[in-house]
Amino acid sequence: MTWEEELFQLFDDLEGQASASFALEREAELADRRRAEYQQVTLAGRLMASLDRELTLEVTGVGAVSGVLERVATGWLVLRGAGQDWVVRDAAVTAVRGASERALPAVAWPAVAALGVGSALRRLADAGERCVFHGTDGSRHEGVARRVGGDFVEVAVGEPAQLVLVPFGTLAAVQSRD
Repeated sequence: MTWEEELFQLFDDLEGQASASFALEREAELADRRRAEYQQVTLAGRLMASLDRELTLEVTGVGAVSGVLERVATGWLVLRGAGQDWVVRDAAVTAVRGASERALPAVAWPAVAALGVGSALRRLADAGERCVFHGTDGSRHEGVARRVGGDFVEVAVGEPAQLVLVPFGTLAAVQSRD
């Protein structure tokens, strides 16, 4: 083998080592970017990608709630369960089982997803449905939503009806009764 061939072989070997080193660095950089990008994923985004799936939620003050995820919106979601529906505030969810591996970014959500929990409560008030309003502290108020304010719902409880104001901040979930 001539000195030129040995030199080219040495250069080829060095180039191969450099390529392998670059590939390792690139893989580490890509893994780092994936981790950094994933921190942009929200629970709501994962839930939005889980529509029409059977989920089990752990809800503060309520416990486990299961059903098919029917709607996700800003700060709340709807689960359709056997014989009852649940409107659950995101802030009261402590764990989710059965969610999709994927996430849907907020820019891809439907416009109605921007509605707050007051919108769902107004629909219940309009329907006059008897519901159980569960507090994050474990309290329960069974009655009919009458009116919905900016940060509370007015619930008519008992006979004769007594009005109870339930602040959104303490509301964990609303359970419909079919």
